[in-house]
Amino acid sequence: MNTMPLPPASSRPVLEVRDLVTHFPTRAGVVKAVDGVSFTVHAGKTLCIVGESGSGKSVTARSILQIVDEPGHIVSGAMILHWPDGRSTDIAQLRNRSRAIRDIRGRDIAMIFQEPMSSLSPVHTVGDQITEVLRLHLKLSKAAARARCIELLGQVEIPNPDKAIDRYTFEFSGGMRQRVMIAMSLACNPMLLIADEPTTALDVTTQAEILALIRKLQDQHGMAVMFITHDMGVVAEIADEVVVMYHGRVVETGSVDTIFHNATHDYTRRLIGSVLKLEQKAEIRLARAPLDDAAPPVLEVHNLTMQFGAGKNPFKALDNVSLIVKPGETLGIVGESGSGKTTLGRCLMGVYRPSGGQILYRRADGTTMDVLQADKPSLKAYQRDIRMVFQDPVGSLNPRMTVAQIIGEPLYVNNIAKGRALDDRVAELLERVGLNPDWRERYPHAFSGGQRQRIGIARAVALSPRVIVADEATSALDVSLRAQMLDLMMELQDRLGLSYVFISHDIGVIRYMCDRVAVMYRGRIVETGAAGQVCDAPTHAYTQALLSAIPRPDPRARRMHERFRYVA
Repeated sequence: MNTMPLPPASSRPVLEVRDLVTHFPTRAGVVKAVDGVSFTVHAGKTLCIVGESGSGKSVTARSILQIVDEPGHIVSGAMILHWPDGRSTDIAQLRNRSRAIRDIRGRDIAMIFQEPMSSLSPVHTVGDQITEVLRLHLKLSKAAARARCIELLGQVEIPNPDKAIDRYTFEFSGGMRQRVMIAMSLACNPMLLIADEPTTALDVTTQAEILALIRKLQDQHGMAVMFITHDMGVVAEIADEVVVMYHGRVVETGSVDTIFHNATHDYTRRLIGSVLKLEQKAEIRLARAPLDDAAPPVLEVHNLTMQFGAGKNPFKALDNVSLIVKPGETLGIVGESGSGKTTLGRCLMGVYRPSGGQILYRRADGTTMDVLQADKPSLKAYQRDIRMVFQDPVGSLNPRMTVAQIIGEPLYVNNIAKGRALDDRVAELLERVGLNPDWRERYPHAFSGGQRQRIGIARAVALSPRVIVADEATSALDVSLRAQMLDLMMELQDRLGLSYVFISHDIGVIRYMCDRVAVMYRGRIVETGAAGQVCDAPTHAYTQALLSAIPRPDPRARRMHERFRYVA
C-alpha cells in the first residue's frame, strides 16, 4: 500500500487496469480471453466496455473481482484500486480466496450480473440475501440490517419495500429482480459498480427505468460505474468513456462522442454501422414489390382470449385480440414483457388452447379451417404449415443430438424423408442458411450463438412451411449478427414465399424487417398499422411511451431523460 495527494473527485481514478492477461488452458491450447487490456475508471463517471460475445468483456469484469471460472486464471498485469483516503492496492496480487479480496467484493467493488434469476437464491427471501451482505461487511445488527434493507429496496423503487423484503425472487418480474440485484450491490455504498449486461433480457421501458436508476444512484453516491454491454444505443445514452474490445484486446478507447462520431478502428466503425443499419428499413424490403392488398389472409385471428387460472380472478393474458397475416408479409408484434406477445405466438402454434375466439387458417388450396375446432389430422397438417423459431438458440437445440438429427427430425417424424434422401435434404437446408453441410455431424456446443440460430431456422423451414412464428428470434444475438440473421430470414421469405409473425420488444428490428406492426399492452392490441407509420408517427400514447424509452445510437441525441410513462 502507498499514500499520495488526493486529486479532485471528478478526475480521481478509482480503478486502474494495466496490461491485464487472463488465460483459459484447454486441451486444444491456451485461450487468451483477456490479452493485455488497460483502462481507467474514474469516480462519478461511467466507463462502457463494448464488443461482441467472446470479446473478453465479462472475463475482464470477473478478473477484477478474482471470480474467473476455473481453469481460467490471471497470468499477469495490475488492477490498482484507489481509496478516497489515498491508499491503493493491486487486486491482481491478492489470492482469489483470501480475506483481503473477500472484503473488497461487495463492499468496495460490487457487481450486477446479467441474469438475476441465476444470481439470486430461489430458496431465500430477498431480505435474507441483502441483509447477509450488510451483516458480513458492515457488521450491522439484525434489526439495523433489516431497516437498511427496506431503505435500499425503497431506493430502487420496489413498491411496498416493507412487504417485498419477505418475498422470494420467483415472486418478482425480471425488471424487479434486477432492482433487487442493484439494491444488493449498493448495500455497502461501493466505490465501483460493475454492471455486466444488466439490461439485456429486459424490454425497453424496463431497461430505461434501470438505466435511469443506476444514473440517479451514481449521482447520489458519486460511485464509478463500469458498464459492460453490446448495445450501442445504451452506450450512447449513458457512457462518459468507451473501451472497445475484440478477441480479448482493446482496439479503441475514447470519449463517447469520439467513438460514435470519429472512430478510427474498422471494428468500431463496423459495430456502429450495424446499429445504424437497424435504424432504417432493410434494403431487401425496399427492393420488393408492394404486397397484394386484395390477396386473402393466410391467418385470421378473431377476438382471441386466453385466461390462466380459475376462480373469481383468472389472469387474462389475451383479451379479444384480432389480427390478420397476409401471404408473404411480416407482421411485427411488439410490446413490453407481460403484454401477451409470446402467449399469442403459442396460441397460433397450437401449444396453448385459447379460452375463446377463432384462429382461421387458409390452406394452400384456398379452403379455410378453424384451428380451434380442427380434428387431429387437420391440426397435424396445420402444424406442418406453421413453424416456430425460438428466442434462445442454446436452449431450443437438444445438446445430445447432432445438427443432422436436429434438422432432420421434423422430416423423419412426418415420413417425408429417410436414409440418404434425409441426409441430402439436411445438407441442402444447411447450405440454404449459410452453414457448411460438412458440419452436420457436429453437436450444438461446437457452434457460435449466431450459427445455432441458423440451425434453428433450418429446422423451422425443413417442412416447407407457409408461416413462421419468430419469438424474439434475434434478441439473444450481438447487433452485427442480428442484422445478418434478419437479412437471412428475409431472403428465405422471398425464396420460399413465407409469412412471418415476428414477436419482438426491439423497435429497431421491427422497423427494419416488418411490413405491418401490432402493438400489444396488457393482453390487448392498442395500435396496428404500417411499420413506418407506427414506428415514426404513432397515434396511441402507449406506443409513444414505448418509442420514447428506446436509446438512440448517438450521444448527441440523448433523450431517455425526456421519456414519459404510459398510465392506463
